[in-house]
Amino acid sequence: MTIPPGASPQLYNEDLAPAKERNWGAFSIFNVWTSDVHSLWGYYLAASLFLFCGSFMNFLLAIGIGSLIIFFLMQLVGLAGVRTGVPFPVLARASFGIWGANFPAIVRAIVACFWYGAQTAAASGAIVALLIRNESLLQFHQSSHMLGHSTLELICYVVVWGLQLLIIQNGMETVRKFQDWAGPAVWVMMLLLAVYLVVKSGGFSFSHTIPMDVLLEKTKNAGVPGVPGSLAALAAVAAIWVTYFSALYLNFCDFSRYCPSERSLKVGNLWGLPVNLVLFSLVAGITTIAAYNVYGEVLLHPDQISAKFDSWFLALVAALTFAVATLGINVVANFVSPAFDFANVFPKHIDFKRGGYIAALIALALYPFAPWEGGAAHFVNMIGNTMGPIFGVMMVDYYLIRKGRVDVDALYREDGEFRFENGWHVNALIAAGIGIVFSSILPGLTSVMPTWWGVYGWFFGVAIAGAIYYALRSFRSARPYPA
Repeated sequence: MTIPPGASPQLYNEDLAPAKERNWGAFSIFNVWTSDVHSLWGYYLAASLFLFCGSFMNFLLAIGIGSLIIFFLMQLVGLAGVRTGVPFPVLARASFGIWGANFPAIVRAIVACFWYGAQTAAASGAIVALLIRNESLLQFHQSSHMLGHSTLELICYVVVWGLQLLIIQNGMETVRKFQDWAGPAVWVMMLLLAVYLVVKSGGFSFSHTIPMDVLLEKTKNAGVPGVPGSLAALAAVAAIWVTYFSALYLNFCDFSRYCPSERSLKVGNLWGLPVNLVLFSLVAGITTIAAYNVYGEVLLHPDQISAKFDSWFLALVAALTFAVATLGINVVANFVSPAFDFANVFPKHIDFKRGGYIAALIALALYPFAPWEGGAAHFVNMIGNTMGPIFGVMMVDYYLIRKGRVDVDALYREDGEFRFENGWHVNALIAAGIGIVFSSILPGLTSVMPTWWGVYGWFFGVAIAGAIYYALRSFRSARPYPA
């Protein structure tokens, strides 16, 4: 492998180097999104958002608009990955400085650790729902507890947690191979689940919906403005759907850098995002309605539905498929990023595998506290809003300041263009810091902002941080940075 001229061992290792093998074609990029969306948490969020829409047409409209926005944003960061070939924390050096990039890298890594735990808990929950169909295991589940959870839940969590570590033993190529079959597999199971429930309910019509009094009861404490079906609720649904992908807006270049061309990126994103997202959401909506018609209650978790199956075999297939799919999103969205992010902090001592192990250990330590338990919409907004300001700074820097041109070799040099103020770019840190105050801190920890602000916190973070960064860069454009 060719080392960039003048590369510092404090900034470079083999995992952080520009990609040389580019074999992630359109199908692999498509499956990044099937792996990312087709999970228990993805279904849970889609089904939860369905309740705010009041009808299928409203749901498809809100999700469709949100999915188009997601496609546009992923293209922005994805193109940067194709053109530079570098992972997210290295690309962040262009805007935050060679050492300052550790700030967005650590923030992204911490968010990934939270999501890693949430997805692992969802996958293990599917296994628990299957096991407690057995009377003795149900009794064990109800009577034995450890660390704030049932002992059975703890055992399943640790087992699923350990299985994920096996997937990344051979690096990114193993990740690609795993996601290429895990993503499509859950599509098959989702369709089977929907067909099973529609047949059991005696048929289906798009005009069917859940009664308004039930929708109001289920959504009253979700923090989403407006009643189900109102314009305010639909706008919030689209915003929450966009925010759900906030972490991957930052590190999608971790995957797109392996693309052989911009065209393969666009084709993979087109099929994997607006097309796939709308179809997946449609199936989630159909399943939610059919489950209500069959069981007389709103069931937002697939494992809650599969637990009610008369057939133990069908319940087994459903539980295993959803568990595998959830492992897929964890590896794609919540293992790869912190693996690179932690490696970026200490390249000489931490490689891809060790970075991933650190993330997994943090997720394990978080399990007793389970910060992901609660409403899906609230959790997505709380976690996602911190990502907006960083994204705003990076995209303004790459497209408006640098016009899409970055000296890749300089990203690995201590004395190059991206040294700024002793390795830290104060402009970027100020802009991101102010953005985080308005996107996360004020709406999350105080009552200063209006109640609806948090729903759109990610967008405010992007706009505020991006505007401040552009203003600061324009003001200092004629002034040299100190060494």
